[in-house]
Amino acid sequence: MNDVTIRRVTVQDSGAVRALRIEMLADAPLAFVTTLAEVAEHKHDEYVGRCIRAAAGSQYAQYVAQVGGRLVGQVGAYADPVNPDTTMLVSIYISPAHRGNGTLGSLVNAVAAWSRECGRPRLELEVVTTNGRAVRAYQKLGFLRFGETMPHPTIPTMREQRMGRPA
Repeated sequence: MNDVTIRRVTVQDSGAVRALRIEMLADAPLAFVTTLAEVAEHKHDEYVGRCIRAAAGSQYAQYVAQVGGRLVGQVGAYADPVNPDTTMLVSIYISPAHRGNGTLGSLVNAVAAWSRECGRPRLELEVVTTNGRAVRAYQKLGFLRFGETMPHPTIPTMREQRMGRPA
């Protein structure tokens, strides 16, 4: 894990963020709401805008894991508009070669620190119930399931579970 740098995204990362997003959707298409075909249509300027929005401030953030010059993981986060004490984690992804080495925990801890600084003491996420590997990884990081399962937003035959923990 020593060679992995965890940091908040910058506007200069926009091309690498796009490449990582394409990788994550090719690797785990059922884990995300957006499809690879949709992402392929997004222009570079859209990623620049996303990175600008996530690089600073208290409403949105994106943290990345970098090895050398390559992004190998990410976690997006935003202030939950319904629960002001909660930060929602989204678009969580670690490249296969970097799974199981603590990168996910380091990314989540970076988001947790940001969330606490912003006055939000709780983290929550949604995970596809059949994604056992992700569920176990989140449980190892202290996330607990709560509430009823709900239909996946784009594939109604799949179910999602909410999980949460203190930031």
